[in-house]
Amino acid sequence: MAAGWLTITVMTVLFVATFVRSAFGFGEALISVPLLALVMPVEVAAPVAVLISITVAALVLAQDWRHVHLRSAVWLVLATLVGTPLGLLLLTRAPEATVKACLGAVIASFSLYSLLNRRVGTLESDTFAWTFGLGAGVLGGAYGMNGPPLVMYGTLRGWSPQRFRATLQGYFLPASLMSMTGYWIAGLWKPAVSHYYLIALPVVLVAILLGRALAGRMDDRTFLRCIHIGLIAVGCALVFQSVK
Repeated sequence: MAAGWLTITVMTVLFVATFVRSAFGFGEALISVPLLALVMPVEVAAPVAVLISITVAALVLAQDWRHVHLRSAVWLVLATLVGTPLGLLLLTRAPEATVKACLGAVIASFSLYSLLNRRVGTLESDTFAWTFGLGAGVLGGAYGMNGPPLVMYGTLRGWSPQRFRATLQGYFLPASLMSMTGYWIAGLWKPAVSHYYLIALPVVLVAILLGRALAGRMDDRTFLRCIHIGLIAVGCALVFQSVK
């Protein structure tokens, strides 16, 4: 691919991924890494996506830090640290197709039930936050998909869209910083990573503003409906991958 087209492709992918993340609080890695990996090595695509994640989380938290449910965010991050090695073990020991099919079915079923049944149970406290953080760590360590368990937790807590997005950024910022540190130690923070990050930064900033504008126009019910539709898509994608 010519350099000019590659640059346009990278900027477009990161714009769309950042817009989704800014509007809903999660989902950019599910868009950016697979698409960027089609036009560049994954060892470049993944660090670029993580740098964008750090940028989005930092900018959102700078404005919405008061809405972060700090105790939940801390429990989720700590449990993720435990779950990540388990995810790596799962990746190397368990049958990938079976694991993906089961995870996809659970995620899609939860959100489909939530869409069809308004009387979904709620969690009144953060007592079980560690279980969802552990699940996020396992999924992140195995497949780089921390988001779904966190989103399930946020919806079960009944958080407002603003608290939902802010608390997820309170999780993603330290988690992404740890990931980027790992890439740096492994020698994967190369000049190409910084190059694509910097050229995409202007459109990323625009996408953050547009995503926040969209989020401000959605009521709670519409926001949750979009979240669950997104989770159903993720779950179906996992099941599809398991039967390829």
